[in-house]
Amino acid sequence: MFHQKNSRIHRLILFFLISFLTNIYTPTKAQTLFADKCLGKWQGIMYMYGKGQLKDSVPVELVVEKTSTPNTWTWKTTYLSKTMPAVKDYKLILKDTATQTYATDENDGIELMDYNFINKLYSIFETHNVMLTSSYELQGNYLIFEVTSGKKLEGMKEVNNYSVLNLQRVVFKKVQ
Repeated sequence: MFHQKNSRIHRLILFFLISFLTNIYTPTKAQTLFADKCLGKWQGIMYMYGKGQLKDSVPVELVVEKTSTPNTWTWKTTYLSKTMPAVKDYKLILKDTATQTYATDENDGIELMDYNFINKLYSIFETHNVMLTSSYELQGNYLIFEVTSGKKLEGMKEVNNYSVLNLQRVVFKKVQ
């Protein structure tokens, strides 16, 4: 049993090492930045799930615009809830063109790191002992936004597992 677990971990490490080395030696071609592909106004419905069950939904708008600061875009999300409307007026900042690393600046001293692969932006962070994943994925005229949250599970020493207790998901459609 121990040998089997060890073997799986070694295969996983080898996979990531090969992927990393392939990325180092693969020439990159000029490409449109992820944030530039997202420019415009988007609309959709956010569906909120808790422990696998749909709990609520709310209309949402996202507006992405270039700013006068190089490599910086506004990333403004408006939650059109009748009972709890909210606006998240963030900035998306390109930190490193070569690695396609961005930061979401929440304008209160908090920056969340984002990593672009192909047409998807990923972020993983922890706050108040809650692990969150966030992603934006471009699929034609659709932008899919997902956030999951959960807590660290007890038990294993070699691997940390996390629950996925909540999901927020929006399929935005470009309107401008």
